[in-house]
Parts: sequence; structure tokens; C-alpha cells
Amino acid sequence: MTDGRPIALVTGAAGFVGRHLVPVLARDGWIVRRVVRDPSSDSNDVVIKSIGPDTDWSAALQGVDAVVHLAAHVHRPPGESESGLYRAVNTDGTLNLARCADKAGVRQFVFVSTILVHGRSSDGRAPFSERDVLTPLGHYGVSKAAAEAGLKDLAQGSDMRITVIRPPLVYGSGAKGNFSTLLGAVRRGIPLPFASIDNRRAFLSVDNLASFIAMRLAVQDGNFEVFLLADAEQVSTPEFVRRLARAAGVKSRLFPMPVALLKGLLTISGREQARDGLIGSLELDLSKLASTGWRPILTMDDALQRAVRDS
Repeated sequence: MTDGRPIALVTGAAGFVGRHLVPVLARDGWIVRRVVRDPSSDSNDVVIKSIGPDTDWSAALQGVDAVVHLAAHVHRPPGESESGLYRAVNTDGTLNLARCADKAGVRQFVFVSTILVHGRSSDGRAPFSERDVLTPLGHYGVSKAAAEAGLKDLAQGSDMRITVIRPPLVYGSGAKGNFSTLLGAVRRGIPLPFASIDNRRAFLSVDNLASFIAMRLAVQDGNFEVFLLADAEQVSTPEFVRRLARAAGVKSRLFPMPVALLKGLLTISGREQARDGLIGSLELDLSKLASTGWRPILTMDDALQRAVRDS
């Protein structure tokens, strides 16, 4: 505690989610200690060059009440082994941080995982839920699932409350990747062959994610809890594009293409992840989330308008 206020250590604080979360926690009365790679002028920041199984967290965790672990390895640099870096950072690095936090007397640990621990599509089955046996795909999903398993084991002998959050695609101002690419295409009026897609997918506003993390830090329930988290509405790919276009003040330019043809083109071009993300369904059972009493602070339309306005 410092000046009567609790301290939260946030890894990945300079990233997309972190830049939205830090001011939310500060408004809630937390002193936020950001983990950064390079020295900064902020006296609360701590420099951690890399996250792995041997990272020394002793100084960073002094006096810390809660840890929010956002940092992760998502893309493999050229020349790296297929799975080694994912495991070193996302699995071993996470578990090393959690063990150090436990030893330092940290009360709460929030780990942002990924919906990919369930796979990329819920087609042909019930919506994903926290009760599922995990079937992760890809090195990223596998490494996150292994971290979750390790955290569950740690929680059995710990007083530290651990929350695991599995988000789908997170969008908002400053988002990169698929959302940034889609927004750019919509703004430029590029015709998109998505009109014939009939699916249902979960999305998550970064503002809603930050709100939920802040709520979890304020509760005392359970020593290990897992939550699937998404906006209240789960919509089709073409509907999401239409809403994004409306938020951007432009006309959506969707045209029909046989789904089998679109799927084949994405497959032969080596874009299997894009294929699954555009065409497949990704439905989530949000009943456990609803039971907490938390509700999204923004509707999808309001969140898209904010994302477009600030991007």
C-alpha cells in the first residue's frame, strides 16, 4: 500500500489493452506500476527487458496487491523455433510471474488468455463455455492453455485469487491486426466478398475488457475462476462490417461470393486463420459472466463509434 492506495502491477501496459486499462485502474484508486521494456520518466514504471522462466520480479512486486498479466508473445520472429518462444514467454514466463507474485504476498492475479484455447470455430457444436475440455489450436493457443493449467495447479495451494479471462477478437482505438485491416478496408470503400456469410461470432470491446478486469480486482470470490468474456451481442461477419461502416460514416460495400469458393481461396492462399475468423462461427455461452452481475459498459455500436473516432 502507498498513501492508503493499493498497487497494481500491469504487464503489457504499453500495448493496446494496457493503454486502455491503466487509466481505468487509476480512476478506481489504484497506483498502477507499469512493466515497460525501456526506461521512462514515470517513477512508477519498472523495466523488465524480457518475460520468461528466469525473469527476476522481486523488485517489481514489492508492495504489490494485484497483478494483471497482459503481455504475451503472439508472433514468431524469423528464425525462432515454432513452439519454443511461445512456451518460454506465454507458459513458463506466466507461471514464473505467478509463483513470484504468490511468494511476494500478492492478493490477486488476473491472466488474460485467449478464446483460442477452445479452437477457432464453434461450428457444429454448442457455444463454447468454461466447462469445456480445451482443444487449443496453434502454438499461441497451446501455450496459453498450458499456462492456464499451471495457474490452476498453483491456485490449489495458494491464497492468491487467480482470474483467467478468455477473450475473442478485441477491438477498439489503437487495435492492430484484423480489426485495423478491416477498418482500413471499410474506410477506403474496398468491396468485400462477405455478403453470403451466415455465421455468429463474439467480439469484445477493449473498453468492456478493461471494465471487467477492474471489476474482478474489486471482488473476493474464489481462488481460481475462468471467464469467457464478450460484448452482449454476437453477430455475423457481414453484420459486424455493416456496423463498422455505419460507425465510420461510410457505406458498407459487401458483395456475395459462394462461401465454399471464398473458403477455398483463403485456404489455398495459406490464410486458414483468416478463413476461420471470417466464415466460421464463434459463439460463447456467457451465462457465467452474467451471473457475476457485471454488464458491458458499452454496446457494440457505441464501442465501434468510439473505436473509429479515436483511431
